[in-house]
Amino acid sequence: MKNLDINLQEIIFSFIGGLGIFLFGIKSMGDGLQRSAGDKLRDILDKFTTNPLMGVLAGILVTVLIQSSSGTTVITVSLVSAGFMTLRQAIGVIMGANIGTTITAFIIGLDVGAYSLPILAAGALMLFFFKNKKINNIGQIFFGFGALFYGLELMSGAMKPLRSLESFHDLTVQLSDNPILAVVAGTLFTVVVQSSSATIGILQGLYTEGLVDLQAALPILFGDNLGTTITAVLASIGASIAARRAAATHVLFNLIGSVIFLILLIPYTAVVSWMQSAWDLNPSMTIAFAHGTFNITNTLIQIPFVAVLAWIVTKLIPGDDKVVAYNTKGLDPVMIQQSPSVALGNAKQEVVRMGEVAVQGLEETNQFLQTKQVKHANSAYQIEEAINNFDRKIMDYLVQISAESLSAQESEEHGALIDAVSDIERIGDHFENIIELVEYQQSNKVKISSSAMEDLTEMFLLTTDTVKDAMLSLQNNDKNQAKIVVEQEKKIDMLERKLRKQHIQRLTEGSCSGQSGIVFIDIISNLERIGDHAVNIAEAVLGESKHMHTVN
Repeated sequence: MKNLDINLQEIIFSFIGGLGIFLFGIKSMGDGLQRSAGDKLRDILDKFTTNPLMGVLAGILVTVLIQSSSGTTVITVSLVSAGFMTLRQAIGVIMGANIGTTITAFIIGLDVGAYSLPILAAGALMLFFFKNKKINNIGQIFFGFGALFYGLELMSGAMKPLRSLESFHDLTVQLSDNPILAVVAGTLFTVVVQSSSATIGILQGLYTEGLVDLQAALPILFGDNLGTTITAVLASIGASIAARRAAATHVLFNLIGSVIFLILLIPYTAVVSWMQSAWDLNPSMTIAFAHGTFNITNTLIQIPFVAVLAWIVTKLIPGDDKVVAYNTKGLDPVMIQQSPSVALGNAKQEVVRMGEVAVQGLEETNQFLQTKQVKHANSAYQIEEAINNFDRKIMDYLVQISAESLSAQESEEHGALIDAVSDIERIGDHFENIIELVEYQQSNKVKISSSAMEDLTEMFLLTTDTVKDAMLSLQNNDKNQAKIVVEQEKKIDMLERKLRKQHIQRLTEGSCSGQSGIVFIDIISNLERIGDHAVNIAEAVLGESKHMHTVN
């Protein structure tokens, strides 16, 4: 009995240790691949999702780069939440992510476990003895690759003695006889481990050791695919309706696939058995091919029904999605040659939309300052990213317009728009600074007195109103509105000076700490600079109005 206890402890320790090394290996390999590819993942997903088929290809590519279908789905959910991507585009990416994740199973099927330690050593050598970033990244890929196989070897070794356990044998017989039970087992295990690659790796090990037969292994594989959807579901909690719909699509897509393949389990098992004998596949590679066949066939079956899937999840999760599309809409490059003045008008509309998004960012930042709820910080960070996206696209468009012949008035408006885009982009940078200051305040438990918070709220509301008015003055070319902005900016400057003095007084009285002083002063400085950028936009409008007045 004692001997069995020792063996059981050894089995558990080797298994959980191996699983830890495997998961670390996948993460390390994904990080190395991601760094080698450059941080272009969001760009790939943003640019190459024009139709569902392109979305599938983008999903495969990104998943291969980060070695995690859950990771791709989480990025997709955040892009949908930020309005960069529609639900239909997201469905294609989610389908592609499911195919991309099968690459890990094929890597495992190569069976290079005997060389795992030398591969690991080669990776460590490149990581620690070279200063070149590229070599470091390749080293990280090798290190992760070696760790992945070493973890698998440990898990495989731990599972070998299970053959002699009668209870384990009975369980596998039950799983063979009851496919639905096998699906549930695979799902629960993946939910716990949070990685379908890991659970499929374990399944490959179980099948290699002869601990499960093909009849039980295939339904467990369906369950692994279902379990991996939990990460996207967790990522969508508290997100927009569109993001929750994207996560629901992931669940629905894998659920439909599992049901179809459970119905066709007997012919599907026969096909996998045929592949194994016809192509002389080792047990690990047999599971890899089964996994690949399942995901590719599931995608081919469901891709014509993307619109139907979108309709179903819209019915399942009702409501109007209030997310503003944080992406440029009306920048038609064809219009630049046909009518530069119309193109300039389109660019102005997009600059106004960019300004409206910046106002939303300020409101979310203020909410974060007041409530300290992380969802507001996440939303503001996404908005800041959207502003950067606007900045790149509008600037490119305005540069193309400048190559055309513009009238003196149009040239002046063109210059004012370029300046406005830069000012709005800087507003985004400043509210991002404020979020980081509030995060610093939270992590260092910095207390800000209630009177200081009231002062911050007053300045925040005044600054937000000033930016709103600046954007209205730009939109309507309203000289009077622009004058109001100039007056409000003077009030912001006066308020900043007053608040600084009051805060110094609080510090001398001891009602505020030195650390809170740093946070407070930095926040009002950022707000004051936001006011400066708002007045820049208003002054450009005043200049433009004067010019138009003389023309008329």
